[in-house]
Amino acid sequence: MRRFRRVYGVCVRLPSTHVEPGVVSAAGSPLTGILHLGRHPHGTDDTARHIAADLEKAHFEAPVVEDVARWQYAKLLSNLGNALEAVAGNPVGDPRAEALFARVRAEGAAVLDAAGIAHASPDEQRAVRGDKVTLVPLDGVPRGGGSSWQSLSRGAGTIEADYLDGEIVLLGRQHGVPTPLNELLQRLANEFARAGRAPGTLPVAELTRLADEAETPHR
Repeated sequence: MRRFRRVYGVCVRLPSTHVEPGVVSAAGSPLTGILHLGRHPHGTDDTARHIAADLEKAHFEAPVVEDVARWQYAKLLSNLGNALEAVAGNPVGDPRAEALFARVRAEGAAVLDAAGIAHASPDEQRAVRGDKVTLVPLDGVPRGGGSSWQSLSRGAGTIEADYLDGEIVLLGRQHGVPTPLNELLQRLANEFARAGRAPGTLPVAELTRLADEAETPHR
């Protein structure tokens, strides 16, 4: 906003896969994704509504909202599992991984609450999402994992953890809230990326042990 009078924010929910150069697979059905948008830090205008109308013609739902940041921070909390998936594999269906993610997300929510940052609740998100974006396997395009998983799969050398788990770590430091789990995932994800390590190769049991150890106060 130092450079532009009008700034717009978007909360992107768009499950897609990019592991092969030049090929992007978006397997969502019946909609490709849901894109909340609005003025930053708050408000709406005709430009946002025109953009939303164009997006809706391209098989997106594009709600124009007064509080786009509230949806972005809710997405941040769900994205705290990206690093977990990248290093230990998809947590869905694995009770140990799901339990660990619940701890990581709770840590993030506590930080946002301490910082006074509003975020849409999981129930509110589910009500908006419904069955509008259901993954339908595409021929010859297996979905291995989300964006962080894909970065490791491509051998990109970098990963987004500093902007996801790392954002929670930063806010935690600013507001005096411990964030050992997010700090652990941020560190591990970056180590995996720098070393070119394949995604999902850290056993969940070992990751859980490291998380328990990280949460134990050092004497």
